[in-house]
Formats: sequence, C-alpha cells, structure tokens
Amino acid sequence: MNQSFNTALLSTLTQAAGVSGFEDGIRGVLLENLKGLVDSVEVDNIGNVYAYKKGEESNAPTLLVEAHIDEIGYVVSHIEDKGFLRFHTLGGFDPKTFTAQRVQVHGRKTLTGVIGSRAIHSMKDEERAKAPKQEDFFIDLGLPKEEVVKYVSVGNPITRVGELIEIGNCVSSRSLDNRVSVFIILEALKKIQKCPYNLVATFTVQEEVGLRGAMVAAHKIDPDFAICLDVTIANDTPGGGSGAERVSELGEGAAIKILDGGVICDPRMVDFLRSTADRNSIKHQNDLLILRAQTTTHMLQLMGRKGAVAGGISIPTRYLHQTIETAHKEDITACIELLAAAIETVNKFHWER
Repeated sequence: MNQSFNTALLSTLTQAAGVSGFEDGIRGVLLENLKGLVDSVEVDNIGNVYAYKKGEESNAPTLLVEAHIDEIGYVVSHIEDKGFLRFHTLGGFDPKTFTAQRVQVHGRKTLTGVIGSRAIHSMKDEERAKAPKQEDFFIDLGLPKEEVVKYVSVGNPITRVGELIEIGNCVSSRSLDNRVSVFIILEALKKIQKCPYNLVATFTVQEEVGLRGAMVAAHKIDPDFAICLDVTIANDTPGGGSGAERVSELGEGAAIKILDGGVICDPRMVDFLRSTADRNSIKHQNDLLILRAQTTTHMLQLMGRKGAVAGGISIPTRYLHQTIETAHKEDITACIELLAAAIETVNKFHWER
C-alpha cells in the first residue's frame, strides 16, 4: 500500500456537500485546495471552476483535464402534515438503496434525518415481493412540522451520509463518484514539474443530471486536447460478469477509456495514454463501458468550437451510486501518476492523423 496516499484530503472532498445544482460546499473546499498549485482560478456563471497553468511553449495548444464535482442526492419536494419530507432525486438511483439511509437536509439549518419506509412486518406477502419505488420512501427528521418548517423549505438539497473508511487496500465512501477524480487532479497538479501546453484543470457542475457544466466548459475553453477523469464500473464482484462483460477490476490499475454510451475516444488519445503508461511502468487496463452510461468525455469532445482530441482516465469503482462506493488505493495512485505524466509529455506524441 502507498504510505503517502493522502487519505485525509480524499475524505474531506467526499464529505463536502454538493449535489447537482447546489455545489457551493465542494466548490469552496476545491478553491481552498487549489491555492498555490496554478497561475489563476476562475468561476463561471454556472459554477464551473477553471484552474489555469500557462504552458512553456510559445503559442501552445490547450489541454483541458476535467472532473465533475457534483454528487447524486435529493431535493425536498413536499413537507407532510406531520413533518415528514418527500423528496425528488438528483441523479440516477436504484430505489432499493434508499432503505435505511441517513441523510442531511441543507436548509436554514442543516438537519440530520433518516429515509424511512413501511416496516416489513406490516406488509402483505405480495407487497414484500415487489421491487420498491421512490414513492414508498420519506425522510424522518424526528421533528413535528412546526419545527421542520423553521429550517426546511421545498427546494432544499439533501445529501447522503457515509464517511470515508479504509477497508483492506481500498477506500469506501459516499460520493467517490466523482470526488476521487477531483482528488486525482489536485494530486497530479502537485506532482508535475513542467507544463508544455496551456493547462486548464476544469471542475464541472451538474454532470449527474445531464453533463451540463461540461457543455459550458468545452464551449468556453475550446480545448485542443481533453482528458476526462471519472469513475467506471468495477464489475469484478460475484455475479458481475466476466470476459467480454467485464468493464474493469479493482487492483488492475488506471482504466484507459476506449468508449462509453456517449463517446468513442479519439484513437490517438487512447494510444497516447497507453504509451505513456507503458513508458512509465504504470499499471493500466481498458475501459469499455458498453452501456447507456455517459461521461463528460462526450461533451469535451464535441462542444468546443473546433472539437477536441478527447479521451479519459477512469477509476475502477464498485457499488456506484451507493454510499459504499469502493476503489483501490493503488488504482487511484496509478491514475495520479498517469495524469501527471500525460500533462508533462503531451507535446512529445505524434498527434497528426
């Protein structure tokens, strides 16, 4: 295990509040941790953060490296007569993961609550056999309505509770998607010794509800090259599939994106990342996410005015969109090393078609 792994920083990032559209908490933590790492920082109208580092070459092209900062969560949609809250999801959820969750409601005061549902003892046999639906659940703050409405309004964001813990050689937490990628970019910025191309480390909002911040970022920066950092499915668990069904595995290194449901990565970027990993003896694997799932790589490739040579470095992660998302420390370290090496040597690759 890498003894220099900055668990404290990763924990801080995962615990910062920032559901889609309400990213102020994580943005504040990010801005604090960017100090001294780049030449300048900018926040746009939608809330994206751009960290600029000037390239050493004259008339240098622009390399954008990107991670989204938002997390899945909920928003208050109704307050019941007895103070229970109904909620709307922000991002993709499997309803069975709502069961017995602790949450925090961020209103005029942050309140801790639990997601409740009917006890199994009061269900008929046919009800027990049915898959749960979102409307079966509610949030209990342990307060009467007259107390709840002092602090909570419809439209307040709700985050899930799940501290970062270490299990074996792994870390497990809520919101590793995608705070682990924010962590990787910050740690890579600390490592780089040179920056041949103009670098824009970009941290986007509202990815979980439609890749929205990345559209704005790609149009604003109009990069020549783009590398997306995001998690990918590690389906190396029992029943997860094998062979052609396997997306990625924990402990097998950084996953180099080839395609997902929204993008076919530029073969030149795939070759560049593979050759960079090989040259630096960085353990790596493929990422073929042959599902409808999309990442911001899609928008980075298409939404600049001239298009970008785009690809991705993915972090194999188990139990996505649950509060126990789990990633291997050595894979995370491999991603840091690969990103830093790619930034430093992007000018050494033959990019011509």
